[in-house]
Amino acid sequence: MAKAIRMYETGGPEVLRWEAYDSGRPGQGEVLIRHEAIGVNFIDIYHRTGLYPLPALPATPGMEGAGVVEAIGKNVTELKAGDRVAYAAIPPGSYADVRLIPARRLVKLPEEVTFRQAAAMMLRGMTARYLLRKCYPVKKGDTILIHAAAGGVGLIVCQWAKYIGATVIGTVGSPEKAALAGTRGCDHTILYNKEDFVSRVGDITQGKGVDVVYDSVGQSTFMKSLDCLRPMGMMVTFGQSSGPIPPVDLGILVAKGSLFLTRPSLMTYTEEREDLVEHAMDLFEVVTKGGVQIKAGQSYPLAEAAQAHRDLEGRKTTGSTILIPG
Repeated sequence: MAKAIRMYETGGPEVLRWEAYDSGRPGQGEVLIRHEAIGVNFIDIYHRTGLYPLPALPATPGMEGAGVVEAIGKNVTELKAGDRVAYAAIPPGSYADVRLIPARRLVKLPEEVTFRQAAAMMLRGMTARYLLRKCYPVKKGDTILIHAAAGGVGLIVCQWAKYIGATVIGTVGSPEKAALAGTRGCDHTILYNKEDFVSRVGDITQGKGVDVVYDSVGQSTFMKSLDCLRPMGMMVTFGQSSGPIPPVDLGILVAKGSLFLTRPSLMTYTEEREDLVEHAMDLFEVVTKGGVQIKAGQSYPLAEAAQAHRDLEGRKTTGSTILIPG
């Protein structure tokens, strides 16, 4: 029988249970996929803690995976058993050997992309794509600031932005993470726990400020990030690993230079099938051309998902984290 990580209540990593479960058979428009690799993301932690409530409990968390189609339901015409596929999508349920998922949320993997690469990049890579191409279309000559530059999204943003021709400034938490980000296109690294990143950004940009800030940290970086922007710059807050951002007086955007502010999500940007495919194809192209290198920073057996959560929350990880079914 298949096994999965199940949770019956919200809380710490200890609520994640490894147990047998029945995946069921695919219904209309559904596919049964056997996972080869599964991505771990901060949104999984938000689901586990209840910050972003799951539709119902018990539930299997996880939003990202890659594997092989085992069976298809009625009216599935674009996929067949044996196809290599990947996804980063709702509904949650990827922390499992096998799972059912709507066929419209899957994309076929190019042969050049491995399952482990796919699980390490689908959610993070498509997030990087909408950040760099949609929220603020970065162009050659722009200067960007990316927080958590050595994280899963951060390392992809650094590389992709550099590939476009931007100057990349990134904040990191340790010299080791600074070195890693530096090898992935980050021109200037800032140790946020030892340096004032506002002052450093001012020095690097000669007082001009950056064109855009990409911030997944949230509470601890939000206000100071606004001080890093040029007039009419764009603040993109797409996560809250340090905690939720308190209510903001929008008048501050005027006072700091008529700034723009957005709080996007990947699910909105990829809700329509054509948008999902566009994001995935752009990601596959930049990876297969060598503009972005994808390698999981660490992997864990699927049964040890709780430890993966502890390490991710404790900022002990670099790059992407994946789970491997046993």
